[in-house]
Amino acid sequence: MRRAAIIVAALALSACEQQPAGEPVVRAELSEAVAGEELAVLEEIVPDAGGVPDANSACVPVTFEETSLTHCIADPATHRIRTSLAPSSGDDFGTIRAWAAGRNESAIAFVMNAGMYGDDLRPLGYFVEDGERLAELDRGDGSGNFYMKPNGVFFGTGGNWNIIETGVFLRTIGTRPAFGTQSGPMLVVNGELHPDFQENGPSRAIRNGVGIDEEGRAHFVISNEAISFGRFARFFRDELQTPNALFLDGNISSLWNPASGRMDDRRVGPLLVVEKIDE
Repeated sequence: MRRAAIIVAALALSACEQQPAGEPVVRAELSEAVAGEELAVLEEIVPDAGGVPDANSACVPVTFEETSLTHCIADPATHRIRTSLAPSSGDDFGTIRAWAAGRNESAIAFVMNAGMYGDDLRPLGYFVEDGERLAELDRGDGSGNFYMKPNGVFFGTGGNWNIIETGVFLRTIGTRPAFGTQSGPMLVVNGELHPDFQENGPSRAIRNGVGIDEEGRAHFVISNEAISFGRFARFFRDELQTPNALFLDGNISSLWNPASGRMDDRRVGPLLVVEKIDE
């Protein structure tokens, strides 16, 4: 189903994207509709410091339409998913590294940033952690990718995970899930690409997203180089065959994969933590 290649890469972010220590992060990633906007400048692709993942890694390097990606799978039979927040203060605040300090990495399959956030590192839109709702569902209009309708919610309880459009979530989900994060835009909606995406538009960024396949597995993908929305969404639809997929964020997209030693240090806020189920 996938064309795998031994390409393990990490992005060297341009200096203009680095935020001075102690200052909040404010990002305004524009939508695909803004012609000519280059949202991330890829200086170079450098080898992943962790090398090739071992056989137990949930993440593998792949290429799609000559673009380097990392694909991670969470399986309800062997994994649980929860949300968390990166620390908003202290050393390396707002990074996965700061969140990971002191934790048992052998229990972690991988961690990826969960969605967009404001200048206080708090999530934009609906966010549930351990059954507690920390932010309300956002049904409003605005600028930026989050408000590129339809947007959606990734949520679940136990091993039952789902991605649905925000309006459908509001109408049909009456019980609060164990975890949930709202983001936008939807990449794939009921088997169709988002209607506003170009085939390979000029808006390019390091991007990550998540999709659910028909077997209920969650596919997390992060690009290792700048990619358009159209190409990114096609990978979910055509290669992973996920009827629904959700964009999580761009430019700051980050992954921690303990099996390979990859630890991205970009400033993030909300996190999706995929843990191994004890056997």
